[in-house]
Amino acid sequence: MDFLKKWAVKIVTLMVGLTIAHLGCTLFILSNLGNDPYNVLIQGLYRTLLNLTGLSVLTHGRVHVVICVVIVLVLLIVDKSYIKIGTLLCMLFGGPIIDVFTVLLQNIITDSMIVRIIAMALGSVILAFGMTIVIKSDCGTGPNDLVAVVISDKSKKNFGVIRIIVDICFVVIGFLLSGTVGVGTLCCAFLVGPVANIFMPFNEKIINAIYEKAGIN
Repeated sequence: MDFLKKWAVKIVTLMVGLTIAHLGCTLFILSNLGNDPYNVLIQGLYRTLLNLTGLSVLTHGRVHVVICVVIVLVLLIVDKSYIKIGTLLCMLFGGPIIDVFTVLLQNIITDSMIVRIIAMALGSVILAFGMTIVIKSDCGTGPNDLVAVVISDKSKKNFGVIRIIVDICFVVIGFLLSGTVGVGTLCCAFLVGPVANIFMPFNEKIINAIYEKAGIN
């Protein structure tokens, strides 16, 4: 029972963070001022595959899931200790969450530049906040975030700096595949890592307090 309680609390914590983070991603996509770096890559792949195959079954969210699977397979080769149940949950639910938020918010984010800028700014902060909850849930990190986490751990370099470098790589590849790049992409690439560094100890303290109250070591 204690084992089930432990993982139930961790999974709920992770799913809260995952939902928050992908709300931020969705705000970026709908602002049309440039997606967050990872979704520039996903969007570029989605558009390229759609043009090549014409398959109507393809959606941004479904391509997101496929790429996450590829990243997980690579990480299993590099260091499988990073792959936990939460990683699989992020892989399976990240894309669908974006699709759901897109349906809910697509008529709210108007063509107004002010609304789009607000959506972009909120998206950056919300993404960083949710991402740190996922990381500190100790349940497993999303495949895209794990890329920076693993490189940071293995190289012993600052997470914020590594996150910027990884995001730039996502942007370049996505742009070459026709992903939307704009001022929002640049803001996200250079802000999410540093902002996440600010939120990291804050969310770690809160999550540790929740886990301690729940009797989780």
